Amino acid sequence: MQPLLALDLPLGPALEKALRDCADQHAAFCVLDQRISPSRREQELSILGATMILDENGSSALHSGREVDDEIGLVMLTSGSSGTPKAAELTWTALEASAVLTQATLRGERAPAWYPCLPASHIGGLAVLLRAILDDATLVWGPPDELERAASLGATHVAVVRTQLARFDLDAFEKVLVGGARPPSARGENVIATWGMTETGSGVVYDGYPLAGVDVASREGEIIVRSPTLFRSYRNAPRLLTTGPDGRNDWFATGDAGSVEDGKVSVRGRLGYVINTGGEKLWPEDLEVLIASIEGITDVAVTSLFDPEWGEKVVALVVSDASNKDAQIRDLADEAIGPWAKPKLIRYVRDIPRTNNGKIRRSALPGLA
Repeated sequence: MQPLLALDLPLGPALEKALRDCADQHAAFCVLDQRISPSRREQELSILGATMILDENGSSALHSGREVDDEIGLVMLTSGSSGTPKAAELTWTALEASAVLTQATLRGERAPAWYPCLPASHIGGLAVLLRAILDDATLVWGPPDELERAASLGATHVAVVRTQLARFDLDAFEKVLVGGARPPSARGENVIATWGMTETGSGVVYDGYPLAGVDVASREGEIIVRSPTLFRSYRNAPRLLTTGPDGRNDWFATGDAGSVEDGKVSVRGRLGYVINTGGEKLWPEDLEVLIASIEGITDVAVTSLFDPEWGEKVVALVVSDASNKDAQIRDLADEAIGPWAKPKLIRYVRDIPRTNNGKIRRSALPGLA
């Protein structure tokens, strides 16, 4: 057993050095989100179970926490988009596999030079740093919100969330990875839509196709994965294994709905959030993509409320300009999906609650409906 070190450092060279030290010693670590409130910080520290903390003033012991197994490299919170996050444990072997697979997939004539701009407390941001620490990438440091200058500093690759993709001109990068929330259908040729989660050690599906060495299948409508990058266990629970199409009981059931046809993976969203209205199933993400395509609508989330007649009624939460979009929304839903997809209720809100990595915080949506 070994201590678990919480890194309380801003995104930058000092964090990179601390991570390199952990890698050299094969010491277990987690990364704290410096943007959250003190009360949320204490909650997350408790879930992570860190025993020590390292900040700009040095390291110190924590009075709580518990040690982890020697093989563990990282303990990281899941996104928490569906409620309280869980702490996933990943081995150094899995972290190294993720770095190597990603680098091999994205390498051109030279190894990628990454521009870190996502919080390292989330797997998408941390994975960028680990590609340099555990493989042959380089890191180009600069202000996280100055992405349009990054290429001039020598950066060739960047990982972003959907908001950054919409806000910045990223055409100068060789490759742009976008994850977190479902990406827009119209995007630049250099943009790669990724799918993955904390439990898979970052993105394992690029533009619908699994990385080399990653197996993805669909079982009863649920995406299941077998990968050298998979987490080992949760902090308080084992990783539950499931049987794949090859009969082997070493696959992970992701909780995401989707299909795999001719090797291409299509992910529809979390199984727990499918809406059953009048006996018809509606995936919120399918309707959100349609509504987001309407001019003047800048963000949208779809949820449901109990309805004595329909079981669940569809609710659209919309961020828009001053004009009313009700008729357009309902007509488009009817035409593209079916009459059951027409929202019974449309609310115009100031913003959509999202996690720090861009995912809709779906557990908070009913309160806005």
